[in-house]
Amino acid sequence: MAYVDERNVTGLASEYGVPADVATELAGLLRPCVLLVRKADLPDADREDVLPAGLTGGLPPLPGGEDGGEGGDGGAPADPFVLAVDCAALPRDFLDIEIPSDGQLLFFTTFAYEPQDSTVLHVPADGLIRERPSPENVGGAPRTGVYAPRLLYPVPGLTIDHDWRSGDLVRTFLDGAGGSDGAGVSDRAGESDGDGFGAGAEVLDRFVEALVNSVHAGTPPHSVAQIGGFSDQWQVPPDQDGLVLLAQISGNGVDHGLFTLNLVVGTRQDIAAGRWEDLHFEQQC
Repeated sequence: MAYVDERNVTGLASEYGVPADVATELAGLLRPCVLLVRKADLPDADREDVLPAGLTGGLPPLPGGEDGGEGGDGGAPADPFVLAVDCAALPRDFLDIEIPSDGQLLFFTTFAYEPQDSTVLHVPADGLIRERPSPENVGGAPRTGVYAPRLLYPVPGLTIDHDWRSGDLVRTFLDGAGGSDGAGVSDRAGESDGDGFGAGAEVLDRFVEALVNSVHAGTPPHSVAQIGGFSDQWQVPPDQDGLVLLAQISGNGVDHGLFTLNLVVGTRQDIAAGRWEDLHFEQQC
């Protein structure tokens, strides 16, 4: 429960009729993340003081001579440049993955179709960098498009394990037996939600939503990207079986009209060691 106040959990449990032990089990499944949002989507109280921590679009800032694996043509990787993350500007207390403490993480991928050779690069803070053009096709035309540059701002967030319903105490509650302490069970505990669970399903859904949103002063802001935490995937989560989320990027947040979600996952060890070439990329739509 390091990322949410215990009194908050207790208060929400009482408000939503969830037993204290069930609430504690669910709070233990939380992981922090950092949401990257447009300034217009920041909470009003944060708009004056917060500094940018990311950028979508524009030309990628690469060290001199960096070819991104493109055979020494001096340009950027083949896929479009979509996101830069300023590692030092992220709130580190809301990351439980090890990423570089400074410099920038650059993401190159496509939203129009399933990415085949997406790239993540780390550019150290102490290196000489310059904006690099998109690789060119024969005839001089850019091989990839360049998106309009837009700043992103960091907002701490919370996520919860995709399998939170499979916890022992949660399943007992869903079966209608209540928590192990027998207290605080919702009056709905004898009803059915029509999904084969006990009466607590709707109660727990609302509690979990409130728990995840408790880090915000209300509804979480709309994010263009998320760093760390559990994925907010649309299909089968790619961050399982030993893989964790490094980043997810909304296609519509970068290229308006492309309603896809690109996810970048890897092992904790590969992310901590900066083995970016060993990451896995998936697109969902």
